[in-house]
Amino acid sequence: MATYIVGDIQGCLDELKLLLTTVQFNPSHDQLWIAGDLVARGPKSLQTLRFVKQLGESARIVLGNHDLHLLAVSLGIHRVKEKDQTAAIFSAADKDELLTWLRHQPLLAEHDEFVMCHAGISPQWDLATARSCAQEVEQILQSDNWHWLIKNMYSNQPDQWLDQLQGIDRYRYTINAFTRMRFCFADARLDMECKLPPNEIDNDQLMPWFDLPSRIALDKTVLFGHWAALEGHTSGTEIGLDTGCVWGGSLTMLRWEDKQFFVQPAL
Repeated sequence: MATYIVGDIQGCLDELKLLLTTVQFNPSHDQLWIAGDLVARGPKSLQTLRFVKQLGESARIVLGNHDLHLLAVSLGIHRVKEKDQTAAIFSAADKDELLTWLRHQPLLAEHDEFVMCHAGISPQWDLATARSCAQEVEQILQSDNWHWLIKNMYSNQPDQWLDQLQGIDRYRYTINAFTRMRFCFADARLDMECKLPPNEIDNDQLMPWFDLPSRIALDKTVLFGHWAALEGHTSGTEIGLDTGCVWGGSLTMLRWEDKQFFVQPAL
């Protein structure tokens, strides 16, 4: 059995299938972990949802910001944008089945040796807090009250974690940390504006979430996507897997057991 982890697919299904062929992925005994953003901007979002869903227990997925936005579009909270190339999903006969399956995916997935999320884990959280916060949001997403959560998730506030946060403020911080976070300020507040690579930042108050000196140390490697400008940042305790396939970069996959990377350039 091998465990493969891949960065943001964003509708780039052809590249994903080529990678799976390269590694001779066998769903009967291998697992594919996907770090969120299955959809948007690439040409085959609908087909990607169908393909990953049919993998069943062989696939482990976490939700990304584009996946959550797709749910918002499905509710009419936002309109379909041409650049997202997701319109086909909403005219598909299996639309409801696919969207229901999508909203039942977690924000955090855990392996014995690593955790996977889309953007990262708040530097103010230990792993127990991250688990608990993820589960709180997941329970609402999977309930009849999911419309309320999706409708009210769009805000950059609160930008700092406090244990006493309650209600939508607590859930919104959790969603932003897991699906949108890149940089933090020195006091651990989340910055939701800057998308540049760290080496192009001239603001000494901003630093990547994983480099914050006050960050609570975790006892597992964190695998994440979301930040294509990192070009696959890798360090001892975090591995970034979004290498911008949808932007003309590549799709990157890691085989966990031997830490070998496989790269498929965008077609």
